[in-house]
Formats: sequence, C-alpha cells, structure tokens
Amino acid sequence: MSNGSADTNGHVAADTGRAGVILAAGPSSGFPTIEKALAPLDGTPLLAHATATLEPIVDELIVTCQGDQRDAFAKVVDDGRRFVSRPADGHNPRVELQAALEATDATYAAVLPVGLPLLPTGFVELLFAQARTETGAVPSVEGHRRSVPAVVHVRAAAAACVDARQAAKTTIATVIAELTPVVVSDRTVAAHVEADAFSIINTHEELAAVQPHWSRPKNNPSS
Repeated sequence: MSNGSADTNGHVAADTGRAGVILAAGPSSGFPTIEKALAPLDGTPLLAHATATLEPIVDELIVTCQGDQRDAFAKVVDDGRRFVSRPADGHNPRVELQAALEATDATYAAVLPVGLPLLPTGFVELLFAQARTETGAVPSVEGHRRSVPAVVHVRAAAAACVDARQAAKTTIATVIAELTPVVVSDRTVAAHVEADAFSIINTHEELAAVQPHWSRPKNNPSS
C-alpha cells in the first residue's frame, strides 16, 4: 500500500475512495476438479457473482489469486481488474488479505470471500455506511460476529495485519478483532437480508444447496 499519491507539485494526497477485495486464492479441496472461484452457480462462475456484488459500489476491484490461477480468473472478469498473487508461503488468509490491502490507495475496502454469492450489493453498501469514520464494520449473524463480509479502513487493517504477523496469527478473524469494528446487530442485519445470504460455499454439496435460493429476490437495504 502506498502512502497516498503525489500530485505534479509533489504534494501527497490523502487516500480516497473505495476498493473491493475478493479473496479467491484459497485452496479448493471441496472442488477437486475445478477451482472454487470458477465453479458455476446458475451457469455463472462464483468469481463473476462476487464481482457483480461489489462492482456497482467500489472504485476498484482487487482479486487475490495464486500465480497459476490468474489467466483463468482473468477470463471470467472484465479487463482492468487488478489481480494480486498470494505470496507462496502456503495458505495464509492474513497474508492474502494483507497483499490486497497493500495494492490499493483506497480509504475503505469491502472484503468478500469468493464463495458468498447470495450477499446483496445493498448490504455491502450498508457496511460501508456503518464503517464511515470507524476502523471497520462487520455483521452479527444469529448471535455470532462474522469476520467476512467486512468493510475495513485500509490503513488500519494493514497495520492490524502486521500486528497479526508479529503474533504469528494467520486468520482474518484475528485481523478483524484487532480493528474492533462496528458490529451491525442481528436485528439490523435481519431487517435487510436473510441469514442464508451469509452462507459460504466451500464444497459441491454447499453449491447445490444454494441453488434453490438463487432465484429468490434479494432484499436490499437501499430499496
């Protein structure tokens, strides 16, 4: 992550705008014959669904990947998307998130795992609104604080990643905990989306289970 951008006079401008981060570099053990990000839901890859969720409300989109995934992923999303390769040190979600945060000058970033196709765009917009002037925002779902989806202050989250590294912590949950984000209450969450909007797909069976819900209209907090 750069420390702001410099204009033609050498003055450093503050970070501005929004980024969308799609975490797609994780292992796909539940999808032995295909990358999870490329697994189709209603004929469309999960990566494309994640892109469609974030694209309307962010200024740039960053997709994390392994080096050998980049070409296949690039065929799914439009040109101009930024791909960030996860450092080759095994699957470490914290490292994956840190690499994405260091690739943007945005002030806030929405963080979305690739296997979360039922989450509506409007709910991410709600998280952006809740995170404003804070270090981040996450939902509480059925009494449990979720680590993703999340909206995080980029600089604060990058610093939290460094702290997590020094403490030998590898999970995104650790990073989110360091931020002490605003937690959107169960009642507020339930007013905007069904609980199954937070169902994360990790296997073919979970993908099949989501299919019946796909045609149901998504609730949208902006409507």
